[in-house]
Amino acid sequence: MRQEEIETAAQWIANSKRLVVFTGAGVSTESGLPDFRGPDGVWTRRDKGLPPPRSRPWHLVDPNPAHLAIVELQELGLLDFLISQNVDNLHLKSGIKLEKLAELHGNTTLMRCLECDKRMSFEEAGWDQKKWGKGYRTSPALPGQPRCPVCQGRLINSIVNFGDPLPEKDLNEGLQHSKDCDVFLAIGSSLVVTPAAYMPQLALQAGAKVILLNKGETPFDKVVHLRLHGKAGEVMTRIIDRVKEILRSKES
Repeated sequence: MRQEEIETAAQWIANSKRLVVFTGAGVSTESGLPDFRGPDGVWTRRDKGLPPPRSRPWHLVDPNPAHLAIVELQELGLLDFLISQNVDNLHLKSGIKLEKLAELHGNTTLMRCLECDKRMSFEEAGWDQKKWGKGYRTSPALPGQPRCPVCQGRLINSIVNFGDPLPEKDLNEGLQHSKDCDVFLAIGSSLVVTPAAYMPQLALQAGAKVILLNKGETPFDKVVHLRLHGKAGEVMTRIIDRVKEILRSKES
């Protein structure tokens, strides 16, 4: 990774007013979780007739330097919003505020109310999975199962399975912030799954600077303003270190 590329990314981020970060499975590979379209990804292995790659149980996985770099952007007051395709809970576990996060495919640790969209842990909902099951949208509602403590609406597992609609609030927030941002930073996503793939396009159309950090190829490689290659944690740590230097120089 050339220092000039780190410098460009850091300058854009340090001077941004409405920074949006978008993450895919590649942001979590350094935590020991597989991605989908990498050389040993879930879909790559499936297409070769191989079983899924082995990984640690998600509840035992910790955030890596890429997650922590995004938290630093939040603490520096630079992060306007974070959009994620991941369900691994590592953004919340790392310290991202729930109100700054749209999880397009849900979260393994959270339930969601179908009526008011309130998100809460299984424990907060009083949901015993041994008694009530996983609580997926397609699971039959059982008599006596816990209801939303806010509005008494039906609670479901926030995970979006194949065939389920994306959570409307998260999707709309992601689309709107993509339209409104001045810098859009995509990390660890192949950007081929829709409607998530529309978001960098919306940012480009709105005139935002778009930075793409991903090890594999994407359909946006030739149209983004800055294309970075490398491990998410290593590259993001270098960018954040330089961002902090720029901010300190502004203060002095």
